[in-house]
Amino acid sequence: MAIPPTNDLAADQQKLGEAVQAIGADVIGVQEVDEQLMRSGVVSQTQLVAEAMRTSHWGFAPVIIGEPGAKWRKLDDLDIKVVTQENLEVNKASHTEGSYGIGLVSRIPVKHWDRLELGKSPFGMPLVIPAENKKGKQSVRMIYVADEPRVALAATLDNGWTVINTHLSFVPFVNYRQLQKIKKWAATLSAQYGTQVLIIGDMNLPKGLPAVASKWNSLVEQNSYPSWGGKVQFDYILSNSLKPDQYEAFPTINTGVSDHLPVIVEIITL
Repeated sequence: MAIPPTNDLAADQQKLGEAVQAIGADVIGVQEVDEQLMRSGVVSQTQLVAEAMRTSHWGFAPVIIGEPGAKWRKLDDLDIKVVTQENLEVNKASHTEGSYGIGLVSRIPVKHWDRLELGKSPFGMPLVIPAENKKGKQSVRMIYVADEPRVALAATLDNGWTVINTHLSFVPFVNYRQLQKIKKWAATLSAQYGTQVLIIGDMNLPKGLPAVASKWNSLVEQNSYPSWGGKVQFDYILSNSLKPDQYEAFPTINTGVSDHLPVIVEIITL
């Protein structure tokens, strides 16, 4: 959705496409996206990203069926765990409800999709969310939010890379444990497919903590939240193999369709 909100679904969809084209990446990970939900126009937002990138290689991992903050349920055996272009129609037919989760889109052909369940915190906590103040300017407000199930979605590409996208819990220590679980999973996927691995996404961990006490390096060091004036870094691109002369971090841009700023890296040596 646009930030500040416009309540114009068609305009939001157009802005999303424009934002994707402005970023210009070969691989994009998205978090907090809708799949066939009424509030966003009953569309696949991950597919919209793919259309803007002119690719059919996209995957969406639902974390809940229904709308966050409203009525929702956990996934069951009938729900597709990774929605792709190939099974989109089947997904629509399996249940009448829409879903919410994370996605990965790639111009590089995807050979394998994998999903890892990360669980959720048993308790929530106060959370800062976007709001407008009395003068109509973008601000924030504090509300209590219960945690939701978390997952990681991996796309193994035919160029020798596996990219893992995630959106970790906002509850301290829970998110760190989830990241450690992803790093172990990354090692398994790397050995299984013979690939190098990137871990990307909203990790809800500030001050470079995802790279602390590990062999993984943060390829980007820039504040990414909130989008109207970055104060803290929650979004990362992590690698355990790239050397400093093998990648270049690009300045972020304000896409106008998120409360986060995108983090962008170009890999120079594959």
